[in-house]
Amino acid sequence: MKKNILIFGLVTGAILSINMVIVVNVLYNNPDFESNDFLGYSTMVVILSLIYFGVRNYRNKQLNGVISFGKAFKAGLLIALVASTMYVVVWLFYYYLFVPDFMEVYASHVLEQCTSPDELAATKEEIEMFREMYKNPLFVVLLTYAEVLPVGLIVTLISSLILKRKP
Repeated sequence: MKKNILIFGLVTGAILSINMVIVVNVLYNNPDFESNDFLGYSTMVVILSLIYFGVRNYRNKQLNGVISFGKAFKAGLLIALVASTMYVVVWLFYYYLFVPDFMEVYASHVLEQCTSPDELAATKEEIEMFREMYKNPLFVVLLTYAEVLPVGLIVTLISSLILKRKP
């Protein structure tokens, strides 16, 4: 089980991290680029669907085609944790070493997309809160996990429901 979790977790984490670096570079270097959260999370769901294949591989090759919901969920959760941890570590290195002013660039990008004075005021307040939070590395870690891990948990839940098989 450990080998399966590490392989699928590291592959998923690597693909998630590469995607994140590409998206951050596009946003960072093209201030006029209009970001799309739906597209970003859809891409994340597609990448995290590798959890399904990791659990299926574990079920078919190590458990002779039989797996309970609990075992499937545990395997998927561990794959999601490995992938999310890799994503967080890559973001920490990338953020602190290559784009330490990312919050300022991102803030100006988000503020340019506001369409009304009320929206602008609310967005400024939210961005200030995130700027303060990003001064503490612990919050950077927690916010980054909060970005990716819930999606991994949803994919794990769905995968476990689909893949469970009684003897």
